[in-house]
Order: sequence, then structure tokens, then C-alpha cells
Amino acid sequence: MKFKNATKDLNRKNNQRLYIKSKSPFAPKQYQDLYPKGFKIFTFNSGFKKKREDLLIIIFDKTINVSCKYSLTSMPSAPIIWDKKNNKGKCRALIINSGNANAYTGIVGLNNIEKYTKELADYLSCSKKEILVSSTGVIGEQLNPNLICKKISKLSLSTNKMLIDAARSIWTTDTFVKTSIHKIKIKNQNIKIYGFAKGSGMISPNMGTMLAYIFIDCEIVSKILKKLLSDNIEETFNSISVDSDTSTSDTLMLFANPINKINLNNLYYKKISQTLNKVMKELSYKVISDGEGINKLIKVNVNNAKSKSQAKNIAFSIANSPLVKTAISGEDANWGRVVMAIGKTKEKILQDKITIKFGNILLAKNGERNRKVNLSAVDNYMKKKIIEIDINLNIGHYSSIIYGNDLNNEYIKINADYRS
Repeated sequence: MKFKNATKDLNRKNNQRLYIKSKSPFAPKQYQDLYPKGFKIFTFNSGFKKKREDLLIIIFDKTINVSCKYSLTSMPSAPIIWDKKNNKGKCRALIINSGNANAYTGIVGLNNIEKYTKELADYLSCSKKEILVSSTGVIGEQLNPNLICKKISKLSLSTNKMLIDAARSIWTTDTFVKTSIHKIKIKNQNIKIYGFAKGSGMISPNMGTMLAYIFIDCEIVSKILKKLLSDNIEETFNSISVDSDTSTSDTLMLFANPINKINLNNLYYKKISQTLNKVMKELSYKVISDGEGINKLIKVNVNNAKSKSQAKNIAFSIANSPLVKTAISGEDANWGRVVMAIGKTKEKILQDKITIKFGNILLAKNGERNRKVNLSAVDNYMKKKIIEIDINLNIGHYSSIIYGNDLNNEYIKINADYRS
């Protein structure tokens, strides 16, 4: 494919990057799927993209409880602004489009949301404040609300889709479906916890160019739903980074789909929280495993830090370092770049106490390199698809695990001409 000049092509309407990106080597062989109960899934090609479906509408059988987390960016998209202003923890329907982020679009972007949410609210005879919205795609282009309104008018003629269909409809540069489904049994009731996500680039905590929607088939009050989300986000979606860039559009929604009814005592809360953690961990792992241009996954373990924040800060510094990422891409065990990444955090550490390992291979200790290292073993290890960098600070009792990925020519190709 020959690209137009990306900078001059300011009026471009469709992100075609999706159709040329090679598939991630971490794509699963099988995808988890189901027909959910308690809501219906509708997907369309509405015109935000030239090809493939780009609009998802989910309609719940009745108004349910929801808890949301959004990007901490100071440049939030119109959907985030609109959701925060209007939604009070109740949801009747969800509208998500891909191909246009509706970000940095001013009052017009918000007015456009008003138009299509009113259309769906009238169709469902509900309040527009019970409709949540998300958008993902190119920043700075005005969204045409009529593209969505036209599909809302056809909902009665549309066919209910499955979870995988929902996941595919919100892709941008994603290359594989990201779904997760788990079941638990509480008081003879089988409860499903499941969800889908998208994300491939602009991924960094708080949270990424990432959208994720998770459903618990159980009646849960808003206060507990919010706690479940807060208890599980830090070690899942807030522990991955493709490129250290926080999106304008990050959104994570947790829905209580009231198919089952139980009294959530401490034991049952723990069971649900543990299962939710599995779903969130799987989805976040799939997001980082589909990082733009990814060839290798990087797992950074920082142990025995003075505090959790210190461990996480150092781990992210390593995972986000362009020098570390390019070294991993080139299969070069350049642990000196890891030393640099630790040092630039300005965290108070004792360098003579630190040990650095790639996998189980000790590369540095006591403030200098390990002179007995087997270089052939290191070379063989660096050929692996998943590279673990293990840092022991030996100054405390806290740890953190962060996932990142390599930086290579494919990532540059994707983002040098993203709008073409």
C-alpha cells in the first residue's frame, strides 16, 4: 500500500492502519465467546471506517448499576467529559464507535454526543443520562452523529451478536480479539464474569488508548461495584505500558448484570473479586501482547523496594525506556540501559546492593557486572519471545510487576503514518 503524505492529509476520514498491520505473535489460537444474557449486542459498519464494523450498541434488558474509571489525562475526549457530567452510576445502554476518537473537538464534539444519545434515549424511552458513550480513533476530527443515528433507527431490524463481535467492532490498530470469560459458583448459582477490550498503542497507566467493558452476572450495589474496580485495577490495567503515552480516551466500565441475586458477604465478595481480577488481568495482558509492532513482550520484576510506589516507578522506567525496548528488539542484553533507567527515576536506592537478571541469568551485582556470566546462554535467552528483567533492590519488602514490549521498525511504520 502506498501512503499519502500524512501531514498534508488533514481531512482524512478513515484510519486504514488496521488493514496493513501484521498480526501479533502473541495472538491466542482460540477466542472465548458467548451470547450474554441480560443484554443484547448490535454491531454495524456505520461509515467511520471504509471497511469492517465500527459501531457497537449494547442494550440492557433494564437499567443496571455501573462503575467507571477514566483516563487521568488533562486533555480528555468528549465522551469522557460527557459520561462524567451525565452518568450517575446507572446504565440502560452503551454506544461505542471506532475510527474517530471525538477528542479535542470542543463544544461541537459534546453536542454531537447529545444528538445520538437523544436518539437512542427516545428509542428506549429512557433518560439520556442512562446511556454511556465511548469513542476511539483519530484525535481532532469532528464526529458525524448522523452515522450513529441512522443505525439506531435500524436496531429493531438488527441481529443480536456475540461477545467476539463486540470486541472486533471497537478495534483501531488491534490485530486480535481480546475477550475473557470466567465462572464461579456461589450458593448454587453459576455466576459469569466476562468482558472484552481493545488497545494496541498509546498504552500507559491511567490507562492506555484502551477501552474495556466487563460484566458480572450478579446484582451488586454501586458502592461495592466501585470497590471491586478500585481493588483490582492497579495490578492489571495500570501495570502495562506499550509506549508510555496516556490516551485522551481511556475507559474501563464494570457492569452489574442482575441475572443472579446474592447477599455479598466478605467471603462472596472475595470470590467475586478474585475472579474479576483474573478477567482484568487476562484482558490487560492481551492488550499489552498486541502492542503496536510487538515482536517481544517484556516483563519487569522489581523486588525488595522501600515502597510499592518506588518499585512501580522503577519498573515503569525500565519498561518505558526506548533504549531498553530497542535493545530487547535487537536481542541485545544491554543491562547498562537498565541501570540507566533505574537511575533516571531519582529514587533513593543503593546501587551496590542491586542485582540485575535477564531470566535466571545474573548479569550484574554488587555495583558491577557479573564477570562469570555465560554469554552464550545470554544470547540464547534473548531470542525468546518473552524477556524477563528481574531487579532486586535489596532495601525493602515491596515489589511490582510491569509488562511492556519491544520497540522496532513496525511500531515506527504504524505511527509515522497513522492517519493515512
